[in-house]
Amino acid sequence: MAGEKAASLLRALAGGEPLAHAAARLGMTAPVAKALLEKLAARVERAAAEKATAVPASSPSVPGVWRLFTDGAARGNPGPAGAGAVLVSPDGQQERLGKFLGVQTNNVAEYEGLLLGLRRARALGVTSLEVLADSELMVRQLNGEYRVKAPGLLPLFEQARGLMREFASVTARHVRREENKAADEMSNRAIDERM
Repeated sequence: MAGEKAASLLRALAGGEPLAHAAARLGMTAPVAKALLEKLAARVERAAAEKATAVPASSPSVPGVWRLFTDGAARGNPGPAGAGAVLVSPDGQQERLGKFLGVQTNNVAEYEGLLLGLRRARALGVTSLEVLADSELMVRQLNGEYRVKAPGLLPLFEQARGLMREFASVTARHVRREENKAADEMSNRAIDERM
């Protein structure tokens, strides 16, 4: 119903009808109409931001392999934290995931973003997966180049390695932050919206 009223209000305004007159004709006050327009504007801005941070739908690094972009964010270390993941199918279809974590460290948030994406990929029946993350520490730990020294990360690392073994093939690769914008956006959105 609110969507229909917002559409009618926009059409009236586009036709040159004053806001107060259009609002009254639709059974609302001018302040209510203005609030409805502000809410609609926020939705349009959010949709535009999501489109701007979309993962390119170009072909994946390896044909038939799904890509999993993961990230974690903490505002303060520790602080309010969120996990984000973007799962991209071989034909470029995307699924965006976010999860609010409460108060956590940045490294915990990074691992939670990975776990979020791995669980979803497993649920979809993905068999070949390329994990891409801007956390060099996490990627090096996953690839056996670094040991996991932090006691709080060890259970998350073990969960991630266990899930990774469930795929026929999986690789983990470090990417620059600029290449991981969509997952970063999801981790921050999880904090903002308490997803």
